[in-house]
Amino acid sequence: MPAPTLAPDITPGHVGLSVSDLDRSLAFYQDILALELIQVAAHDGQRFAFLGAGGRLLLTLWQQSADAFDPRRAGLHHLALQVPTLDAVQAVEAKLRARGLTPHYDGVVPHQEGADSAALFFTDPDGIRLEVYSPTGAAGRAAPVAGAPSCGFF
Repeated sequence: MPAPTLAPDITPGHVGLSVSDLDRSLAFYQDILALELIQVAAHDGQRFAFLGAGGRLLLTLWQQSADAFDPRRAGLHHLALQVPTLDAVQAVEAKLRARGLTPHYDGVVPHQEGADSAALFFTDPDGIRLEVYSPTGAAGRAAPVAGAPSCGFF
């Protein structure tokens, strides 16, 4: 009897990020992504928070890092979050700019040349690379990296 295949039944649950300052990260993720605070607590000297949307857990933040994110080390490359429309991506961009932050590529770009998906690439206060994208909205825009996905080069 063949082994059961899990892949069709696997769905993303939540993502846990290590941060250096929980309060700073909470303010960022709640403001920029409008995530709801589900829980904030401490256990054995370690602080953590759970964030979500519509009652669903999406992101956990763990204050356990002393240094900023280092993309040269093995681990997370970037966290991508899908939103329904280009307007939602642009709303995130407006919130970033209101904080004085400039996204990578200076704004919304297609995932690759000719793609309709519209993406915004930026970093959180610890330098963790983030992407917010919509499935459509970038038709006719030039991709910032020729012949490769934009998400790989920020």
